[in-house]
Amino acid sequence: MTSTSTPTDGKQQLGNHFDLAKDHLLAPANLDLAQLQSVLGDMMSHKIDYADLYFQYSRSESWGLEEGQVKSGNFAIDQGVGVRAVSGEKTAFAYSDDISLSALHAAAKASKAIASQGGEQSASSLIARASAPLYLGQDPIASLSADKKVKLLERLEAYARQIDSRVKQVTASIAGEYEVVMVARHDGVMAADVRPLVRLSINVIAEHNGRREQGSSGGGGRFDYSYFTDEVLQDYAQKAVHQALVNLDARPAPAGSMTVVLGAGWPGILLHEAIGHGLEGDFNRKGSSAFSNKIGQQVAARGITIVDDGTLANRRGSLSMDDEGNPTNRTVLIEDGILRGYIQDTLNARLMKMPITGNARRESYAHIPMPRMTNTYMLNGTAAPEEIIKSVKRGLYAANFAGGQVDITSGKFVFSAAEAYMIEDGKITYPVKGATLIGNGPDVLKRVSMIGNDMALDSGVGTCGKEGQSVPVGVGQPTLKIDALTVGGTA
Repeated sequence: MTSTSTPTDGKQQLGNHFDLAKDHLLAPANLDLAQLQSVLGDMMSHKIDYADLYFQYSRSESWGLEEGQVKSGNFAIDQGVGVRAVSGEKTAFAYSDDISLSALHAAAKASKAIASQGGEQSASSLIARASAPLYLGQDPIASLSADKKVKLLERLEAYARQIDSRVKQVTASIAGEYEVVMVARHDGVMAADVRPLVRLSINVIAEHNGRREQGSSGGGGRFDYSYFTDEVLQDYAQKAVHQALVNLDARPAPAGSMTVVLGAGWPGILLHEAIGHGLEGDFNRKGSSAFSNKIGQQVAARGITIVDDGTLANRRGSLSMDDEGNPTNRTVLIEDGILRGYIQDTLNARLMKMPITGNARRESYAHIPMPRMTNTYMLNGTAAPEEIIKSVKRGLYAANFAGGQVDITSGKFVFSAAEAYMIEDGKITYPVKGATLIGNGPDVLKRVSMIGNDMALDSGVGTCGKEGQSVPVGVGQPTLKIDALTVGGTA
């Protein structure tokens, strides 16, 4: 996790972003703002409500190390433009990997398919919109030579093997992305962003007396590879090995209804999946969320406040602007147990007559935007983590999670614990393996009886999937005590 502060020279960063965006996206095709405005004007003449152009240039790489050797390496460059027209609830969308005036006009013809319902509007003159930069616009791929990237992975492997002789296999990977985006809208807004993103991961397998278990760790954010110092590498290695060794000693997890304590940080992924998706505007507009039509109602225990915050400096889920060119926000979703609002993009906010929250996100220029989470987390309570553990007679402490599934409509979820322990007489005792948490998101919110004062964000590894699109996200929470949650075990 990084604590780097927001870049201070906002005006210079903003200017650099627009210059870079023009150089990467417009200049090679001899495009200018007047031509973009002409395309938008042509689209709006078809009586639609909204139109935008989304330009994107991306360069990405990944390296994989297995048993001391580089087993994979990928490098890709992609660019293109997405052209979107919105009328009422309908969206017409076309995209092209050819950024040219002819391609823009060809894609813009898609607006005719939905022209019958829209109102008459014209395109305004394009004017740059400033968004406070949350990260430096450096190219992480260029921040380290190929040889040094491989050596970084080799050091990470060496640290893991030095910790314990029971570590038998180590795999590690590093990935970086440099993305330049520009949005031009019919209402005259034009915005640009330069987005770095890096991630480092390690997975270890430990073996003892014929038993093999694994552990994993990693992190990243919107900066370059210089973040991964030896201290950071050692921390990742230690956490991955610790998890594997704990699971070597783990007993089968018991099953049944019991008190469950969730650890701080990454266990917030349960919050993201079981509750966060249900607070996205599109699901609530369509009435398919368990939280539909409940604004102003108590949906969680008192003391629970959940926010989605895309404005945290350098975080994996943060954006200086969303993919419609709107500044991201810190949006309070649930406050002291009361539902206050939803995560919104332009389309759903307009139809629901609610404020835009700056949560429009898309995987690439070839995808339409939709309301998505950025960094979603629960705020601190007042209880010390030790006090929470001490209050449990018998229960499960889930320190870390693996995967999970959730049904947005019902809120039902199933999550598997990657690292878990039994709590007996107020103390953490032995580790258990094979524990799954089964419940209902809205119901679980009401069963939270203690909230810790140790809120932490994840280390920067989250990726969220929705309708076939993947985007980077962040999660977090303090230690939580949940009464009477169903645990599926193997004992």
